Amino acid sequence: MQLIYYPVTVKSVIHNFNAGPSVLPKEVFEEASKAVLDFNHTGLSILEIGHRTSLFQPVMDEARALVKELMQLGDKHEVLFLHGGATTQFMQVPMNLLNENDIAAYTETGTWANKAIKEAKLFGHVEIAGSSKATHYTSIPDDLIVPPTAAYLHITTNETIAGTQWHRLPYDCGVPLVADMSSDILSRRLDFNRFDLIYAGAQKNMGAAGVNLVVINKEIVGKVNRAIPTILDYRNHIAEGSMLNTPPVFAVYVVLLTLRWLKEQGGVDAIEKRNDAKAALFYDTLDSLPLFKGPVAKKDRSKMNAVFTMDNPELEKEFMECCKKENMIGVKGHRSVGGFRVSMYNALTLDSVQALTGLMKEFATKKG
Repeated sequence: MQLIYYPVTVKSVIHNFNAGPSVLPKEVFEEASKAVLDFNHTGLSILEIGHRTSLFQPVMDEARALVKELMQLGDKHEVLFLHGGATTQFMQVPMNLLNENDIAAYTETGTWANKAIKEAKLFGHVEIAGSSKATHYTSIPDDLIVPPTAAYLHITTNETIAGTQWHRLPYDCGVPLVADMSSDILSRRLDFNRFDLIYAGAQKNMGAAGVNLVVINKEIVGKVNRAIPTILDYRNHIAEGSMLNTPPVFAVYVVLLTLRWLKEQGGVDAIEKRNDAKAALFYDTLDSLPLFKGPVAKKDRSKMNAVFTMDNPELEKEFMECCKKENMIGVKGHRSVGGFRVSMYNALTLDSVQALTGLMKEFATKKG
């Protein structure tokens, strides 16, 4: 059979503002593509090597070690790479940490926090420690009421749909702290050791979809009295070094490449400065243009996912067309809220933000 190849026209510059899966470093794509054909000059593809072989074990070991290094984690914390993404963790966290008659404290800050709350209610009693529902999730609650007997406090550090982010972390909540960091993992300096469990889907800042990072304080597991299915028990994954079953080999490898890239850039400290610069440029531009509206409270604006709107739906449609013409993809807001959303993850360059803000200024001048 003769294969027919169709020519593909590649646009010179594409600005990728997708919320996830999202932009990754070009160097990561290049190395990953090589490995699909020939992994480390073995003549084998990364897609076909055995996960328990001497070829892949160093990949897993280095990826876990780099997470520990970049987060500056101590000995109490274990790094796992698991299947299922953050959505699986919505139920795996309470399954492992919450007894049926116990209380878990959750913060209600948007779509993803609400999904976590829904799953936790299947395993025990949930108390809402703080909520921004009254502001339509355009803010982060200032004051939390955490029951001292709670098994843990759960927060979603960044809400991709609402465009909010925790900038004042509740480290001193008095109970184990659990965080969904899927959309801002490794984007800023945090005291990661003060979290007892962190989980994050990789497809924002860490790599390809298909693998989930879990960082867990080993001292908080093994305290529930329910029977936990083998594959869902954190203790089993810790004992097997994330090799309890076949891991998502390619996704873990892409994470490794991304972690190497992050270290080469100067680590979390350096990337935070870049992210601050991108966010400052965008929000300064937004605030200077009355044509655009930013619904999120300024103190709670996300540096990863900026959301904005216009009062005129027809102008929104016209601006969206302008973005398409300028090769800016992923700018349309989530279907549940509308408007626009600009995701500025680690690998997004300042050039892309400059291009977008330049377009916003030009559009506002013409339409204002």
